[in-house]
Amino acid sequence: MLLHQLPLRQPAFVDQVDWDSLSLSEAQRLREFGVYEGASVEALHRAGLLGGGAMTCQVGRMTIAMRRIHANAITVRTGRDAVRGQTE
Repeated sequence: MLLHQLPLRQPAFVDQVDWDSLSLSEAQRLREFGVYEGASVEALHRAGLLGGGAMTCQVGRMTIAMRRIHANAITVRTGRDAVRGQTE
């Protein structure tokens, strides 16, 4: 599922990031904030009408805000998939 689809307060792990869909500066900034494959992530808040705007996420120990277009580039795994991914 995409990060913007992740239910609030549900722990997950970044499964894949579509770096090619982001500009070089956007990709660099997300990497500096700790967004990479395998990082823990949790959606904390969605802004805008019906949650269609920016969102706040916990990435590792850091809380960051990102635009929806950035969250659409991040695929996450949850539940059994997340646990299975940790042990592989």
